[in-house]
Amino acid sequence: MKKVIITGANSGLGKATTYEMLKRGYEVIMVCRSEKRGVKAFQEISKQSQNKNVVLELCDLSSFESILNFTKRIKDKYDTIDVLINNAGVILTKRQETKEGFEMQIGVNHFGHVLLTRELLPLLKKSDSGRIVVVSSGAHKGGKIYFHDLQLKKNYSTFRAYAQSKLANVLYVKSMAKELRQTNVTINAVHPGAVGTNFGVDRDTGFGKTLLKVLGIFFLTPEEGARTIVYLADSKEVEGKNGDYYYKQKPSQISKYAKQRSITHRFFKLTNTLIDEKLKIIMEDR
Repeated sequence: MKKVIITGANSGLGKATTYEMLKRGYEVIMVCRSEKRGVKAFQEISKQSQNKNVVLELCDLSSFESILNFTKRIKDKYDTIDVLINNAGVILTKRQETKEGFEMQIGVNHFGHVLLTRELLPLLKKSDSGRIVVVSSGAHKGGKIYFHDLQLKKNYSTFRAYAQSKLANVLYVKSMAKELRQTNVTINAVHPGAVGTNFGVDRDTGFGKTLLKVLGIFFLTPEEGARTIVYLADSKEVEGKNGDYYYKQKPSQISKYAKQRSITHRFFKLTNTLIDEKLKIIMEDR
């Protein structure tokens, strides 16, 4: 039985993707940050799907320690992972930082998932056809990488931080696709569309709920938004396809900024350097 890991699986796109991958015969490893929300979603999915091939795992993508502990459990338990869906994400009205000092949006949406992918890559390479699906957004087209202020300490705004993090997803996919050319693993990005979930709602203040209700009729359902994610994860049509950005189950254009090779190369190098520096500190403290 093929195995898929889905981050942010307790709600919205992640939850809808979990249901669909179970229908397609996968064993699904649900990765959630909150134990309370994770258990609730796991129980609901298990009951409604009547499927025992679903597992709940906890991992906080804003903590490298949590990611390392999670991936160690996975590597101890499984020999192979067939699909990794990097879906979890945050959008915040106020600037926050991860445990490693990254601005929270790029820290979770990009750096946390990059470390997760790096750690799980050996298991993906053992699959007959490993696939990595990175959930980005059309918002990447409004973004740029602020190399001079990557953590946005000087000029933070919700959209600036979110757009930078989603652009980071696209740039990472382009770079990793080159790294994976001689392997059996592929990586692609997806824009799921404007999906009506609680993703943009501040959990502490509730900010965004009213707007979500008003605009709800214009949004896709999570099930509709998950279609291209599932397509990239499972369809034979995209077998061997690598390094593309998909929307509505078709390759789509990325921003002109994202097409710049110098930007892509510089950011990929910076990403790995920063992660390695943080990991070195963690290992020294252990």
